[in-house]
Amino acid sequence: MAFTITIGGNAYLIPQSVTSTFMVVILLSIGGIIIGGKFKNLDPTTKPKGILHIAEITVESMQNLVITNMGKHNLKFAPYILTLALFLLFSNLWGLLGLTPPTSDVSITMSLALITFALTQIFSFRSNGGFLGYLKSFTEPIVVITPVNIIGELANPISLSFRLFGNIMSGGLILGLVYAALGNFSPIFTPLLHAYFDIFAGVLQTFIFVMLTMLYVGGDAEKH
Repeated sequence: MAFTITIGGNAYLIPQSVTSTFMVVILLSIGGIIIGGKFKNLDPTTKPKGILHIAEITVESMQNLVITNMGKHNLKFAPYILTLALFLLFSNLWGLLGLTPPTSDVSITMSLALITFALTQIFSFRSNGGFLGYLKSFTEPIVVITPVNIIGELANPISLSFRLFGNIMSGGLILGLVYAALGNFSPIFTPLLHAYFDIFAGVLQTFIFVMLTMLYVGGDAEKH
């Protein structure tokens, strides 16, 4: 699925992870448009069924999760958290289709982590009353540990991105080695490995990333 595009006489390689990312985004966008259209045409007095019922449960569950971890006043974050969770879940499970998971590329996971980092800094800036208050927050509780506070803040997006990237990439690598080693016998053993590395690890890493995002962002939004 990797391909090359030429711009201005220069050739650029588009890796499989990037094309997989676009496919996941397009799939989720189409699904959102279809489900949104069905909800608009739904009779308010009629109980949703099928996919609409699943969508309703998903939205309500995410809202409850945000309220529990970030507070009811931060319910405005629920759409972003739900979008992030769906993207990560589909991306982590993408390997089940025999395609490269977007989250096996550190540039993708780092981009997501930087969004969380940006939101954290924005709310920290606002909650501390401006730029000077924001800088002063790094000197608390004592000035001596300012370097530690700065390093700890910068370490958050790094650990967040590498944790997700490492788990998804290593799972795909192990599965690739098993397929290469067992050849025609691989279908006998790989289903269990797929169940663990693609499904269990994929769902778990989605949950961890989302929970840490709510923790980091909610911690500074709480002060505001």
